[in-house]
Amino acid sequence: MSQVSKGRLRPNGTVEKTKTGAILYDRAVLNHISSGSFTPEAWQWSQPVSGALHSAGRGATMYVGDGDNEFVLRHYRRGGLLGRVNRDLYWWLSEERTRSFSEWRLLSWLHSKGLPVPRPAAARYSRVGGLLYRADLLTVREPGIRSLADRLLEQPAGNGFWRSLGEVIRRFHVAGVCHADLNAYNIQVKGAGEVFLLDFDRGRLLPPGPWQERNLARLYRSLRKVSHLEPRIVFSEPDWEQLMHGYSSAARSA
Repeated sequence: MSQVSKGRLRPNGTVEKTKTGAILYDRAVLNHISSGSFTPEAWQWSQPVSGALHSAGRGATMYVGDGDNEFVLRHYRRGGLLGRVNRDLYWWLSEERTRSFSEWRLLSWLHSKGLPVPRPAAARYSRVGGLLYRADLLTVREPGIRSLADRLLEQPAGNGFWRSLGEVIRRFHVAGVCHADLNAYNIQVKGAGEVFLLDFDRGRLLPPGPWQERNLARLYRSLRKVSHLEPRIVFSEPDWEQLMHGYSSAARSA
């Protein structure tokens, strides 16, 4: 789950109890919400999120809308070997330590600081017995956004883009944000090159440390992997050098 420092985050949002759990939401985004809002059938339209090289994750993410607003609806699912026997159940610890509420709080704080993340709309958890729960998250959809992998599949990125990406990553690191899985899918690009970071499940706020280098190393491995999986994706060592140039330049000016 997203682990955050209580001293750095202030409680916000409205919490409404349900029969099996609770919903946390931003009244400035949604003036009314119910448990049904976390099912695609409750919306006027819905469609699965798709992308190249399985960039849509584990098939648990949908675009939904009501005619005026569009959102991304994500159901929390487990991956790896555990996900084969337990698709979406998590151990109950407390309300604020549920994956959905914790990620919502972190996204809300990041958004308030002007960092490029989706605006959180609502989060839900639903208890299953006394020890387990399921969870969902609803965020505002950024129009025209696609994963970095999809962006590279469409066309090679120039030096300016790689430098700007490095600068954005440095902004998060300066804010103490450790992304648990910084990869070519959780980095999203809007329009000509505006960068957003998604999926802060298990994200944390930390003091400076070795985690920053591990974040960058994780992204490097992901970019190497997608370029090997799809020959049309161009990623080279000079591209990474430009990214690190942007990261280092932002560090010196911080």
